[in-house]
Amino acid sequence: MSDTDHARIRDEAHPLTDPASLDPLLERVGDARYVLLGEASHGTADYHRVRDLLTRRLIEEKGFSFVAVEGDWPDCRAVHDSVTWAAGAPEDPGQVLAGLRRWPAWMWGNSEVAAFARWLRRHNGVTPPERRVGFYGLDVYSLWESLHAVLGHLREHDPDQVEHALDAYRCFEPYAEDPQAYALATGLTPEGCAGEVVALLTEMRRRAGSTSANSPAAEFAARQNAEILAGAERYYRAMLGSGPEAWNVRDHHMADTLDRLMEHHGSGAKAVVWSHNSHVGDARATDMAETGMVNLGQLVRERHIGRGVVLVGFGSHSGTVVAAERWGGEPRVMDVPPARTGSLEDLLHGALPGERAMFVFPHVQLQRVPSTGPARWYHEEHGHRAIGVVYRYEHMGNYVPTVLAQRYDAFCWLDRTDALTPLGSSAAPDAEQQTWPAGV
Repeated sequence: MSDTDHARIRDEAHPLTDPASLDPLLERVGDARYVLLGEASHGTADYHRVRDLLTRRLIEEKGFSFVAVEGDWPDCRAVHDSVTWAAGAPEDPGQVLAGLRRWPAWMWGNSEVAAFARWLRRHNGVTPPERRVGFYGLDVYSLWESLHAVLGHLREHDPDQVEHALDAYRCFEPYAEDPQAYALATGLTPEGCAGEVVALLTEMRRRAGSTSANSPAAEFAARQNAEILAGAERYYRAMLGSGPEAWNVRDHHMADTLDRLMEHHGSGAKAVVWSHNSHVGDARATDMAETGMVNLGQLVRERHIGRGVVLVGFGSHSGTVVAAERWGGEPRVMDVPPARTGSLEDLLHGALPGERAMFVFPHVQLQRVPSTGPARWYHEEHGHRAIGVVYRYEHMGNYVPTVLAQRYDAFCWLDRTDALTPLGSSAAPDAEQQTWPAGV
């Protein structure tokens, strides 16, 4: 691009220097009830730190109700209990995060998330219990953990109704907690365990909707674990296909979970979501739509645009990242090379080398590229880098064709970024390999 084009980008950039420099984005948020914050990789400290600062301001200044992340419900429930001062929960949420074992544990079990969780516990410690800010997981992977949680809940609170959960447990038991074994088995017996799961989910929905429930929060958590069981059963079944179904099952589940959390928190609830750009940025502004894929950002916009939705993307030009070289492998710090020539990251590096900045775009009008007149740089299509939990080297698959101002409402540019610091070992058992789509 020309020097004039770079000058225009610099003129539109808001420097990111301290928490106060986030003011233009806070103004854009206004009264919005959904703010989704992305990341261009799962292993970068700087994305977490900016999300941390922004989320603290959303909680303190705009009364946001909870943080929901691209993580497993049972693991995040344990973090939630710690940050909300639940009876018997560990006093240090960092201890909970350090204990995560499900691969890729470093996504949330890292020092940057631990710093935010400790701040959230301190914030909640001087907040009335009914206004304490929660921490939840949106994802669909925890089939066996969620099944055990439902069994435990029914055994404690309603032993007479435990049979539905035992039916599901007996159905899944032969697969030894191996999702690939279950997925392969459904190719031979298509019905799988769907009938048992539906029966259990029906019962848990009935219980959660009962006005006589002794503990609405506990019943909600148990119902959510049953929803995960149903979603995971559909997800692992869909893994056998080569199309977009498994991805779509996962993102619909995350959007549905977010809806349930908003309903649970009552009228006026506000949600902050932390997830990868691949989920946060509207799929309709990428080539994902052409392959039949939807994502969380698109679904939230479609369902709730009238209640205020702000999608925020992130990107960088080079640096380091924590990732694994293979599914289920040990994470390590890897170099992120300078972005490909012609990519969005290359363009912004040329205009803002070594800088950190934020862009707030005009309100979205979803069309891929304006059909007449010169396009602004953020209405042009550029490859936009995405690094997942597996990363070995740069290739074309790391770049998603994107119209930036239609994929996001705002974008945070951090020219060089550094790897996060994992809290513990993140190796996975072989049974969990290859259940995480690339780039997410």
